[in-house]
Amino acid sequence: MEIDLQLSKKIFNPVYYKYLSDFRRTQIFYGGSSSGKSYFLAQRVVIHLLQGRNYLICRNTGNTIKKSVFNEIIKAIHFFKLGEYFKINKSDLMITCLLNNKQVLFAGLDDVEKVKSITPIDGVIDTIWVEEATECEYDAIKQLYKRLRGQSDHKKMLILSFNPILKTHWIYTEYFREWEDNMQEYFNDDLCILKTTYKDNKFLTEDDIKGMESESDPYFYNVYTLGNWGILGSVIFKNWEVQDLRKDKKEFDNFYNGVDFGYSTDPAACIRTHYDKKRKIIYVVGEIYETELTNPEFASRIIKLIGNEEVLCDSAEPKSIKELRDEGVRSRKCKKGKDSILYGIQWLQQHQIVVDTRCTHFKNEIQQYKWKEDKSGNALSKPEDRNNHLIDALRYAYSEIMIKKQWGFGKPK
Repeated sequence: MEIDLQLSKKIFNPVYYKYLSDFRRTQIFYGGSSSGKSYFLAQRVVIHLLQGRNYLICRNTGNTIKKSVFNEIIKAIHFFKLGEYFKINKSDLMITCLLNNKQVLFAGLDDVEKVKSITPIDGVIDTIWVEEATECEYDAIKQLYKRLRGQSDHKKMLILSFNPILKTHWIYTEYFREWEDNMQEYFNDDLCILKTTYKDNKFLTEDDIKGMESESDPYFYNVYTLGNWGILGSVIFKNWEVQDLRKDKKEFDNFYNGVDFGYSTDPAACIRTHYDKKRKIIYVVGEIYETELTNPEFASRIIKLIGNEEVLCDSAEPKSIKELRDEGVRSRKCKKGKDSILYGIQWLQQHQIVVDTRCTHFKNEIQQYKWKEDKSGNALSKPEDRNNHLIDALRYAYSEIMIKKQWGFGKPK
C-alpha cells in the first residue's frame, strides 16, 4: 500500500526545503536556538519513512529522548495528518510505518550494548540522527558510523544537529576545517553543513523574536541568538576533565550528593559524587537533570540514583526538602555562609573535577559557566546565573566541608 503525499513548500522554512532531497553521508544542522532545525528534521524523518528508510535516533543519554525528539516526530506525523498510517509505541520508544514496516528506533549512547544490537523489523538501519550532538563524545559518533552497514536501496546517512558551544569542541575540529564564520552552507561530496538562526524560522511569533534579540550577555547572544561557535575568555572552571568511570572500575565509597530544585523552565537537578580528599579530586558519577518533575517523581529518581545515601539540598526550599524526606529521601538543607557562591567556586577551583562521560548536562554546564563581564569585556567577581543547576547542586553537596573551612580561615579573598 502506498500513499500519495502532496507537500506544499509553505509548510517548510525555505532554508531547509532543498535538504529534503540531499543524501550526503554526513549532514550537520546547527545554529542558534529557535531556528526550526529539529522540527524540520522530524518532518524529514516522517517523509523518509514513507520512502522506505529505517532510522536510528540517538541522544547521549536515553532518558532525554522521550520529551524531545520522540515527541517532535509524533507532532510531525499528526501535522501531516498521517496518524492512521503509523504505530507509535511510547513504552518501547518505537515508531513503525504500517505501509511498509519501516521504523524509527531510539537509543541513548549511554547504553552501548543496546545501540550495538538494535535492529529494525525490515531491512537495515540506513539513517542515523544524533540530536544535541555536542553532548556526545568523539568515539561514540565514530561507533555510529559502523552501524551504517548492510544492503539497502538508500544511501547511508549520519545526521548531527545541535546548538554550537565552543570552538574547542571536537565536532568543530573534525568537521569545520574549511568552514568560514560568514558561511551559511558548506558542501563537499560527503558532507553538508547548514547554519540557521531564529531569522530563518518564519513560524516564530513576535514575542519569540523579541526574546531572542533581547539577550544581553555577549557570549550567549553570539552562540544562542546568532548561532556562532563561541570562545569563552571568562570561563570559571578549567580544572576538569571527562573520563569513562565505568571502564576504570574505581572503588567509590565516599559519596557527596546535592540537589537544586526546579520545575518548568529550570530543571530539577541532583548530582552524585565521590570525594578523594587526600588527592583533592571530585568524581562526578551521576546526575538527574529534568524539567516538570513533581517532588514525588523527583524523589523516585533520586532514590534510584543514590539509594539510601544522604543528599544536601538548597536551603531556600524547606517545603520541597520535607516532601523529598516524606518520600523516603534522606534529604536535609545545605549550609550557606557569607559569600557562599564565591567561596564555593573558589573551593571547587582548588580541586580536580573528573566527570563521567554519562554526565552530559554537568559537562555542558561546567564548560559554559562564566563570570559576568562589564561593557568592556572585563570579568566581574560575579558568575552568570545560568548553566549552573548541577553546579549549584555540587556546591550544596560539599557545603558543610566548605563552610567549616570558611569559618576556620575567615572570609575568602
